[in-house]
Amino acid sequence: MRDDPARDRAIARLRLIRTPKIGPVTYRQLIERFGDAPTALEALPGLAARGGGRAPAIAPAMIAERELADAAKLGARHLFVDDPDYPALLAELDDAPPVLMLRGDIALARRPTIAMVGARNASAAACRFARQLAVELGREGVTIVSGLARGVDTAAHVGSIDSGTIAVIAGGIDIAYPPENAGLQEAIAMRGLLIAEQPPGTEPRARHFPYRNRIIAGLAQGTVVVEAAPKSGSLITARLAGEMGRDVMAVPGSPLDPRTQGCNGLIRDGATLIQSAADILELIRPIDPRMVRAPGSRFEGPPPEDASDIERRDVAGLLGPVPVAIDEVIRQSGLAPAIVQTVLLELELAGRLERHAGGRVSLI
Repeated sequence: MRDDPARDRAIARLRLIRTPKIGPVTYRQLIERFGDAPTALEALPGLAARGGGRAPAIAPAMIAERELADAAKLGARHLFVDDPDYPALLAELDDAPPVLMLRGDIALARRPTIAMVGARNASAAACRFARQLAVELGREGVTIVSGLARGVDTAAHVGSIDSGTIAVIAGGIDIAYPPENAGLQEAIAMRGLLIAEQPPGTEPRARHFPYRNRIIAGLAQGTVVVEAAPKSGSLITARLAGEMGRDVMAVPGSPLDPRTQGCNGLIRDGATLIQSAADILELIRPIDPRMVRAPGSRFEGPPPEDASDIERRDVAGLLGPVPVAIDEVIRQSGLAPAIVQTVLLELELAGRLERHAGGRVSLI
């Protein structure tokens, strides 16, 4: 078999990504520090040892090879975070997925994009409104992204499938969920863009949906919630969008309908009230490409090769079971950010550190 540098590079990156304890932040730090996946894989045992633990079991090459073969059989492809086609808005996130699996037209992610989410048990009026919003936004060249769930998500995809729609699913790209949307999922793969973060064959579990929601919010300039009950997944997506600095919009509803309480609460807390597609178009602005960081450039520079034992002790001493912001650890330690990040990386690879939303960490 002839050498295939591109395939070898993909296998090495997939091995790193599929290795336990290697999350999105850790992956990007390792690549920034060591330059490529093969070198990072070789460095894992030493980093974990300095963190006071054993290195995670590195995913074998056959796992990555099988994943690439499965993707090819499905007509899908992998898109890594440092690839030129990787969506620029999504790449801005600290926890941007290191790899996405795609079927369809990635160019849809380069257009102005709005996320539209809402209740699974949505009212007929909400579904009709979501579908019409999607149709009208599509006429203006806006791509609609949603999660292919029942209710509002489905209506948004149906309304935008002719103009441009992106569906982000929680499981593997070959798994239809909910089952009744199998036909719609396939249609989006053929006429729009289907995205999955999990490997093929992964059945969606409850823990996967927050990860899916961050991709939905991260792909879009803003998120519109059409109908949502309190504590729903749609509100999680809206919260994530707000934390990313993106626009959060909500459609008001009757205070007598529990399905609208989430939207009304968002508006009370500062979300923009939406009554028409014109309201959305007025709010979103073209994004200056000079203001968007290139994929892989989240960190200003690679961490130093090592930290001293004293520095490791000082950083670890500031951590405990309660999550704390990394910025606060840096401030209290008085150490350079790169040194703190190195110590956190070592602790994570040693299985002693857990990362939380909002750039927070805690000891396990």
